[in-house]
Amino acid sequence: MASMFRSEEMCLMQLFLQVEAAYCCVAELGELGLVQFRDLNVNVNSFQRKFVNEVRRCESLERILRFLENEMENEIVIFKPEKYPETPLPREMIDLETVLEKLESELQEANRNQQTLKQNFLELTELKHLLKKTQDFFETETNLPDDFFNEDTSGLLELRSTPTAVAAKLGFTAGVIKRERMVPFERLLWRACRGNIYLRYTEMDTSLEDPITKEQMKKNVFIIFYQGEQLNQKIKKICDGFRATVYTCPESATERREMSDGVNTRIEDLNAVITQTESHRQQLLCEAAANLWTWGIKVKKIKAIYHILNCCNIDITQQCVIAEIWFPVADSGKIKRALQQGMERSGSTISPILTAIQSKMAPPTFNRTNKFTAGFQNIVDAYGVGSYREMNPAPYTIITFPFLFAVMFGDCGHGAVMLGFALWMVANEKTLLAQKSNNEIWNTFFGGRYLILLMGIFSIYTGFIYNDCFSKSFNIFGSSWHTRPMFRNNTWNPHVLEENQLLQLDPAIPGVYSGNPYPFGIDPIWNIAANKLTFLNSYKMKMSVVMGIMQMVFGVTLSLFNHIYFKKTINIVLQFIPEMIFILCLFGYLVFMIIFKWCRFDVHVSQKAPSILIHFINMFLFNYNDPTNGPLYPHQEEVQSFLVIFALIAVPWMLLFKPFILRANHRKAQRMLQTPAMSENPAGDIEVEIIDSNHAKKAGQEDRSGGHVGHDHDEEFSFGDTFVHQAIHTIEYCLGCISNTASYLRLWALSLAHAQLSEVLWTMVMNIGLKNSGWGGLIGVFIIFAIFAVLTVAILLVMEGLSAFLHALRLHWVEFQNKFYVGTGYKFSPFCFKSIIDGTTED
Repeated sequence: MASMFRSEEMCLMQLFLQVEAAYCCVAELGELGLVQFRDLNVNVNSFQRKFVNEVRRCESLERILRFLENEMENEIVIFKPEKYPETPLPREMIDLETVLEKLESELQEANRNQQTLKQNFLELTELKHLLKKTQDFFETETNLPDDFFNEDTSGLLELRSTPTAVAAKLGFTAGVIKRERMVPFERLLWRACRGNIYLRYTEMDTSLEDPITKEQMKKNVFIIFYQGEQLNQKIKKICDGFRATVYTCPESATERREMSDGVNTRIEDLNAVITQTESHRQQLLCEAAANLWTWGIKVKKIKAIYHILNCCNIDITQQCVIAEIWFPVADSGKIKRALQQGMERSGSTISPILTAIQSKMAPPTFNRTNKFTAGFQNIVDAYGVGSYREMNPAPYTIITFPFLFAVMFGDCGHGAVMLGFALWMVANEKTLLAQKSNNEIWNTFFGGRYLILLMGIFSIYTGFIYNDCFSKSFNIFGSSWHTRPMFRNNTWNPHVLEENQLLQLDPAIPGVYSGNPYPFGIDPIWNIAANKLTFLNSYKMKMSVVMGIMQMVFGVTLSLFNHIYFKKTINIVLQFIPEMIFILCLFGYLVFMIIFKWCRFDVHVSQKAPSILIHFINMFLFNYNDPTNGPLYPHQEEVQSFLVIFALIAVPWMLLFKPFILRANHRKAQRMLQTPAMSENPAGDIEVEIIDSNHAKKAGQEDRSGGHVGHDHDEEFSFGDTFVHQAIHTIEYCLGCISNTASYLRLWALSLAHAQLSEVLWTMVMNIGLKNSGWGGLIGVFIIFAIFAVLTVAILLVMEGLSAFLHALRLHWVEFQNKFYVGTGYKFSPFCFKSIIDGTTED
């Protein structure tokens, strides 16, 4: 549980594996998913690594699997078992290659045969339609004898106007062309042949399927009459250019009928053969579908293992694989057991060896999460992955993020709709996870389902605090505003309270206010008051300031735990303490004044209450002679002067002391190193320099492990850099306290904006349907409510919800986390089969 508040403790170890056992050991570590391998061959080209051939074989298998999957698309359902198959042994890869290559060759041969048969079927179908249309043409257009095309006639023939008149050696060409190419085809024929042709065409009744693209095509049958060989050659070239299919058509009607009968017979035979071929192809695909998903998982696992082995070194004897791994210290027992299982599975007798490595590399950051905390951890990591072992903001974000969102979004009705949507996702999460949608927007909502759940719960809570539900109030406990019997007159009666559109609530009027606060939340009478906005403005603005300063103080307090863990005593004394003094003396005192004024001044003396804002400004100006703004309490001048002076002292405390003390410590360390070195080797200037350099490196590494910057980014101490960095930190913190406090006023602004939008939507839409009476009003209510529901979801839930979410995100990233969170680490990316298969692994 401690790892929730701080990243896991990691260790770097060198792993020695026997070559025969390396594959199985890496496979077991992949199943475990708790080990990150370092690439020891960064400078080696990918094509020059040891197991590049195995990786290529895996890629070839993946290509075959993609081919099979494309063939099954929209035809056959792929069977997916509930559990992933075990990682295959290296020798099983050969059997898998044989099976897949054989299946690929058979399927490709079946596809080629089917394509050839369909091409033949297409040509015969076109020829069938061509013969029919040609026969119809000769029967309807002309009554020509069978020896018509063999007669010798003289004289020039106008084919276009008189098709029955013929010239010597008259011929014709018949074919099929796509329908969209018919118009330009006809135009080009007319121009190229100068009108010395006679063209007739007709549309085919049925669509034809392209054997390659499997698209439906619409075609036309055409017949062209011409005279002379020269025109014949032109027509053939034009037909080739437009990809028109030209068929040999007999001149005799008898031959055409005989040919048509033969074509019909061949089409019937082809249909039978195509059916058998398709049946054989479907049988092959069904056999593949039963194991395709399993084969894919196995290939992915094999490929991932060889990728990891390519990141390892092999010793000069070619008998030992050397790897460097990061893993959590808490899981060292699981890792050792996994290595032992891998050794036993491979049949090796030499146990793997783990040895610790002393390294200056910063360890990766690993925060263990579950399905509930993963969404909140992702919010934190989106700003920056935490430095190693520093405080993790995610556990606190689980509460503060949905709460600050709800402060801006507070509405019982909208919160209930959001809660219902989140509960539906949580209740059906197994079904929704199994669907594996590729919609990025949906995946974002589903991934944050528990975040939305908490936002809905907190929104309902703050909605009760604001007493706001779809811009209307609950009157659960009755109003605390009422008239006593002695004051009940024509001015304050129930009728006036209901009908008066300019009702002004003034607590100072005697006898009108009971003096008792409303039991929970805001009195419902404010919902009809004209000065409602004035009252809520003051309430929500002060509430925002109080919550913002509390969260910032909490963030500064968390930095103390970082300093204590990394044993940075100097940061506690010279950074944490002055930071707390500065923020508490100024802004902590502001919170005190707000709460004190709430408790000190009741409804009867509220008009005499001084302004907190004027007091806070005068506090910095040391101006205590303002006759228009009296003191809040006795001795206020002395207390405020002391707090301002103490806060001003904290500024040079943060700015000056730390750089000078660090420089003094550095010089002291140099003298301590030089004294023993000079006593042992008086002439050893070079040795002293080397020792000093090593000490500086060690000191820099220790500072880096602390997660805080200063002089720790350089091997040599630089007073100038340290002083500038400290000055930047001091200025940023002091100005940030002011700007961050003002930034929390967005809680007040967005809360008022959401309430006003909700009220406008109710007034302009829903209120119209409720005013009408009768049957027309009843029907109108249904229509109006549908419009109201759509606008509520689109504007108030989606748009306003997204706006409040982004502002809550900014308050955590900038105003809260910058007080203690460095976020300069890198994420722990373990070698995990599940992440690789699901596609969620880090690059």
